[in-house]
Order: sequence, then C-alpha cells, then structure tokens
Amino acid sequence: MFLQSQEEVSDALSQVGYLPSTEIATTVFLATKLSKPILVEGPAGTGKTELAKALARAFSLELIRLQCYEGLDESRALYEWDYRKQLLALQAHAEQEVQSIFSSEFLLERPLLAALRGTTEKILLIDEVDRLEIETEALLLEVLAEFQVTVPELGTVTATSKPIVILTSNGMRELSEALKRRALYLYLDYPSQARERDIVCAAIPEIEEELADRLVSVVARLRSLDLKKSPSISETLDWARSLLALSVQALDDEVMASTLPILLKNRADIERAAKELLTRS
Repeated sequence: MFLQSQEEVSDALSQVGYLPSTEIATTVFLATKLSKPILVEGPAGTGKTELAKALARAFSLELIRLQCYEGLDESRALYEWDYRKQLLALQAHAEQEVQSIFSSEFLLERPLLAALRGTTEKILLIDEVDRLEIETEALLLEVLAEFQVTVPELGTVTATSKPIVILTSNGMRELSEALKRRALYLYLDYPSQARERDIVCAAIPEIEEELADRLVSVVARLRSLDLKKSPSISETLDWARSLLALSVQALDDEVMASTLPILLKNRADIERAAKELLTRS
C-alpha cells in the first residue's frame, strides 16, 4: 500500500468512523514505509482491534485475524494437512500411481500462511498476542522478520505482497524482546474526555452535545474507580445509543441506575459505581 503522508492515513480512517490521534496516523504511515508490524498495547477496550478493522475498511483490504489463546499451536496458526482428503486420495488411487499428498491441494491454510499467500495486500491482525505462551511466540518470528514461513514438505513461502500486521496486547504478560524488536510500538490508553466526546459525536451524529458531554464525564469517573473492568470505548458508544433509544434528554439518577449494566458487566462493579454516581453526581 502506497501512502504519501500520515495525513492521508488520518483522513482515510476518519472517513470510516475511526478518529486517529497524530501518533496513530504516524505509526501506521511508518509501518507501511518500513514494512514493519505494529505492536499495539493498552487496556482492553481502547480501540486496538478496531484499528486493524478500520484500516481494512479504509483501504478496502482483506482482514485476516488470528485470535491468540493459551495452547495455540502451529496447526491452528500456520497450517495443517487435510488428513481426511489425503486418506481419500490414497484410497482412490490404491492401484495407480499416487500423486504427492503433500501438495498445495491438501494444505489447509491458517491465518499466518493465508496472509502471506496470494497476490493482494492484506491486513493481518494477531489479536491478544500476550495470551500466547512465550515458547509459542517463536511461531511468529519468521513471519514478522522476513514475511515468510517454511512448510517442510513444500519449502519456504514468501509473501509477494507483504501484509500490514497489527499485533494487539492487553499487557497480561511481558512480551519477548525478539518480538518487540520486529515491530513499531503504539500504546493506546483510554481517551481524554474531549477526545471520547469527539468519538461519540462522530459515531452518533444525532446525539445532543450536552448529553455527549455528560455521558463521557460519567464514563471518565467510572474509569477512575478501582473496578474489575472499566468501560471500553465501544461500551460508551453502546450507552450513548441506548440513551437515544430511550429518548433520554438528561442523565439523572434513575436513568444511570437503570442503564449502568450497559457499561459495566460485573455485579460488584455495578454496585460500587451506583453508590459513587448516585451519591456524588
């Protein structure tokens, strides 16, 4: 993907409803220039995954997602062989010369391999990479360093069109230095009230400014509490849409008490937040 400036990135993302900071636009621009992955860290719900989705929408690119989890192995990340199809081929050609059952015809692509093969540029989202065991990170290193992967039976597959790679991490564990060296770094925190208000107004243009100001103020207060799970940006937007659906004009105690479960998904968090908001709002 050829981009001329970070302003082009910013404009393209804004047009699909993702309002990037200067840091985000600059990092994405440099990633395309340097052919480097982007490691995006920050609390859950700050727009890390959405950045990859927005880039795919903004530039009409295919999005390939690898959702990481404990126990993820090579067969789920890179490739595996279609053993059933191989067995059927062997049975069908039992009395004839059998073509190689280790050819592309019998290969099941998983996200990492799928992102490298083909001639069109793609977005490769490696989501929640911090959920992998340290040993499993080694699966990613060849892909991220050289944009290639080795399939023993077929040889080395090298990307003809390098994907734009976004790795996300919620900071559950420290990632290896080898992985970090291969990527540009971007930290996404919860937005300021002014920025979150802009996000709400851009996503929901019909909302009144006064209501938008009030709800992002409440969300900021909730995030300052010691909660098990603070409200994400997407939950802020869900709350705003819910308030409009309920024809709410002002946030009073009754409205906040009845709609807190849209923002918070833990009973203890809801009880603590209700006590804080209803006694100090």
